[in-house]
Amino acid sequence: MCAMARKYLVRTFGCQMNEHDSERIAGLLEADGMEAVTDAEQADVVVLNTCCVRENADNKLYGTLGHLKSIKDRNPDLEIVVAGCLSQKDRGEIAERASYVNVVMGTHNVHRAVDLLNESRARGGDPVVEILEETVAEDRDLFPSALPVVRNSGYAGWVTVQMGCDNNCAFCIVPAVRGPEISRPFVDIVREVQAASEQGVTEVTLLGQNVNSYGRDLTLHARSLTEDSDGERGSIDDLSELVGPLWAQPDADGSGRVRPLFADLLRALGEIPGIRRIRFTSPHPKDFRTETIAAMAQVPSVCEHLHLPLQSGSDTILAAMHRGYTAERYLERLAATRAAIPDLAVSTDIIVGFPGETDADADATLQVAAEARYDSAYTFIYSPRPGTEASTMTDKFVDHSKSVERMEKLRQVVERSSLLANQARIGMTEEILVIGPSKRDPDKLSGRTRQNRLVHFTASEPLRAGTYANAVITSATTTSLLGELTDVVAVPTHKTRIAVTAG
Repeated sequence: MCAMARKYLVRTFGCQMNEHDSERIAGLLEADGMEAVTDAEQADVVVLNTCCVRENADNKLYGTLGHLKSIKDRNPDLEIVVAGCLSQKDRGEIAERASYVNVVMGTHNVHRAVDLLNESRARGGDPVVEILEETVAEDRDLFPSALPVVRNSGYAGWVTVQMGCDNNCAFCIVPAVRGPEISRPFVDIVREVQAASEQGVTEVTLLGQNVNSYGRDLTLHARSLTEDSDGERGSIDDLSELVGPLWAQPDADGSGRVRPLFADLLRALGEIPGIRRIRFTSPHPKDFRTETIAAMAQVPSVCEHLHLPLQSGSDTILAAMHRGYTAERYLERLAATRAAIPDLAVSTDIIVGFPGETDADADATLQVAAEARYDSAYTFIYSPRPGTEASTMTDKFVDHSKSVERMEKLRQVVERSSLLANQARIGMTEEILVIGPSKRDPDKLSGRTRQNRLVHFTASEPLRAGTYANAVITSATTTSLLGELTDVVAVPTHKTRIAVTAG
């Protein structure tokens, strides 16, 4: 008789980058012969992929580990892996506080998940801690996107184009836990999206800490390869693999110039058959270039949605944050994008109560938010992240009650513009990518428009997730649209993933 396959569960905390890393960890575990389950009680291996960007991330982790310890007390063979940003930041502390954890690994060794589990087993279950300092340029084949994948969705996929960040925003821990920017070779991204399309994926989201700067490091490296000691260019074919055909062509405008390649990438991916929607997150306003705006406007599959983090509308606070732009420059870029893409939806991130923020600074943020007319916003009251510059500004911390008051005013401004934008869609027919049944009303279906608006709609027939359908919008709220199905545009071709557990 064949031995039963071991079971695994991956639980993710945090952003889309963490979710994408988790898909790759799952892919490695399945490549090692394991099967997914949804209940920790049934698992042989549980992986917690952590985040440290938000407040109380460590409390969430240790609360979950406490629950897993009770399971491990009943099942001593259970193996626990803690991965991700919190592991990278806290290093050996996790193993000290939770000695029953088998593996602690960071953000730069996702590819080592199975090897580290095997190492722990060889030690009789003793903890193994491996925190690599960074991913180096020579190890671009170790990008999460270069590893096997088990996608959470068969019709939509995340694709990492860049790891790390070269910015030094005072509030952000990401550079410390993700390392410096390293861009993935151009052709690798194109090939992955092509393969995903062949598997039925129709929507891709490009991931990076600052996608606008994608490829700047590649063109710097390529420029060093384009000339030999006699001043002759190197192989264009070789360069195309690294930086794409537009940069590599000797007569192309700007060839040889160190520059980002994100606009080139959008154009290349827009040519792949079967990819109906391309999204990306997150761009940085200081690097949001005119050629990217042009590509967004000219490539049909690039969605009419831009997430452009503001963080603050006060130039004083933006300077303290080290954001590298002013409120005026931000609004100019936003206006230029809307001029090129008239039906653009815009979302943002805003921090309230950053150290040193005055009432005048907070009012400036309200003014910019009102002028920007955001369709939605992720708003946060500042909380210090240990290891960041802002966390040391204790003498400038803003009283929490004052921050709450400012947050409420900001919420009102954002919700007013969100509601007006949604109400303007009433009567329009929107193309919707079906997600599945509505969480609030199972008699309705939910989906997303190209502008990333959430739509709940009625349909006379069941529609599989991944279906593209048209619906006429009948009403709107601050956070969503309501509609009625008119017709089906395209049916999904991806295979449905079914978790199998032994009874």
